[in-house]
Amino acid sequence: MSHVVYKDRKNTNSRKWDECKEKFGKENILPLWIADMDFEAPACVKEALKRYVEFGVFGYYEPSVGYEEAFIRWEKSYHNYEAKREWIRFSPGVVPAINWIIQILTKEQESVLIMPPVYYPFRDALVNNRRKIVESPLRRIEQGYVMDYEDFEQKIVENDVKLFVFCSPHNPVGRVWKEEEIRKVLDICKKHRVYVIADEIHQDMIMTGHRHVVAASTGDYDEILITLTAATKTFNLAACQNSILIIPDETLREKYDEYLNRLRIKGGNAFGYIAVQSAYENGREWLEEVLEIIEGNYHYLRETLEKELPKVWISKLEGTYLMWIDLGEYIRPEEMETVICDKCGLGVDYGAWFGSGESERFIRVNLATSRENIETAAQRIIDVLKK
Repeated sequence: MSHVVYKDRKNTNSRKWDECKEKFGKENILPLWIADMDFEAPACVKEALKRYVEFGVFGYYEPSVGYEEAFIRWEKSYHNYEAKREWIRFSPGVVPAINWIIQILTKEQESVLIMPPVYYPFRDALVNNRRKIVESPLRRIEQGYVMDYEDFEQKIVENDVKLFVFCSPHNPVGRVWKEEEIRKVLDICKKHRVYVIADEIHQDMIMTGHRHVVAASTGDYDEILITLTAATKTFNLAACQNSILIIPDETLREKYDEYLNRLRIKGGNAFGYIAVQSAYENGREWLEEVLEIIEGNYHYLRETLEKELPKVWISKLEGTYLMWIDLGEYIRPEEMETVICDKCGLGVDYGAWFGSGESERFIRVNLATSRENIETAAQRIIDVLKK
């Protein structure tokens, strides 16, 4: 019996499905953009929330000890990382946390480094907080992407970089960084006293044959490193607005606590805490099935496109449920949105959102949906591009 249920989310106030007109200028398109799933949350989450709703009192809420314990057990069991309760802090989302940490650890016009093509809210955070953007682009190879350590260190030195925002696993290129890769960049940061935000929100979305390595587990980096993660991608709980920071260093924790105290943010909503705890306690079987669906969708879409469009290039998917596809041999960058949206009838994330230059040849496709939707997307792309 399958534990994963696909849902038709039209007319449910879903950003992914009901904001296409605002985002793309068209309503009747198949949305494969924003990174959430079209799957019902695990039954354990629904039951836990149902019990809370049926109790019927929604006053001030204090999360149980079980919330943190569930997360600690999850990290130990599935990522071989031992987090301590006193290290754990709250944020309503990874993106707000990134913005807050930028404000806490850097000043206006100071340099912050990113590795494009990369999740576009990183760049937005630097622009909105008036930080200097420094880029050390990933280097594309036959199978996917690698980090350019020489360029990375050179950019840090030349620009007096204060902070590095690290995406692990990497969105959108789908890399799951190996331990030695992570250690190399963290050693460079430690050498030059550069703080690191490790965005590990996709830590559980790992394909067969790969293993997520928590950056904080690779060495003695506590004085420079803050890890961000959440159950929101893993269990499709974005609406619950509950994310977790791991801050082992006492000085960094005090800075974070002081900042949130000024904002008068003491914690999140009850629904988020309850959903996350129940998912970490009892949601593993559901996740395993979801990963099979995503991996199956990836192989289907990859094989179908490569067979019918031999000049397409697709980054090997190691982690996340986001597929990074180079259509530059078939579509000019300046026509990408017109062709994909207007002619193919698809709503995707465009490569240009993740960085300039070569990224403009790409689209990012969300695989966390039904096989039928992936088959429809493949056929539409093939039909249009073959013409």
